[in-house]
Amino acid sequence: MSRPVTLFIVMSLDGFITGRDESLAWLDAIEGEGDNGFSEFYETVDTVVMGRKTYDWLQRQELERWPYEEKETYVITSSFPRKTETVTFTSADVMEELKEEEGKTIWVVGGGRLLRTYLERGDITDIVITIAPVLLGEGVPLFSSVPETTLERKRVRQFGQFTELHFEIKSGERGI
Repeated sequence: MSRPVTLFIVMSLDGFITGRDESLAWLDAIEGEGDNGFSEFYETVDTVVMGRKTYDWLQRQELERWPYEEKETYVITSSFPRKTETVTFTSADVMEELKEEEGKTIWVVGGGRLLRTYLERGDITDIVITIAPVLLGEGVPLFSSVPETTLERKRVRQFGQFTELHFEIKSGERGI
């Protein structure tokens, strides 16, 4: 049995995961509820997978500590595989072995290119998108050139002004 592989992310109503200049400041202006379901989801996760651009963005934030230090973290990159104290840099193929290991949910943090790769390969099992009620008009899009994929709605929740949509990928209907 394979572990769940979930994209869990927030985006603007017009489909952007960051605004102009890769900013997330637009999120601060929207009234949520607690952490908008993040902690609940995060407890189900033991492995984090992100693209190199997402990793580089996190590095530019000058964080005091790595935000996922208690989770096994993989950065998908085309440069040579290596390991640091907090992350392992490797290829997208690592997902095959991760799915078969014992464990909890594998969280695909971002971004759009990585999502496309894992949708094409049939690795993503769930998509949880929290929609922010804002139109950004520009930024980094979540969905860009993804394969046609059939989803089944599992749940819709509201956190203040945010709306969470949870979809399951219908088995056998990826990349139709």
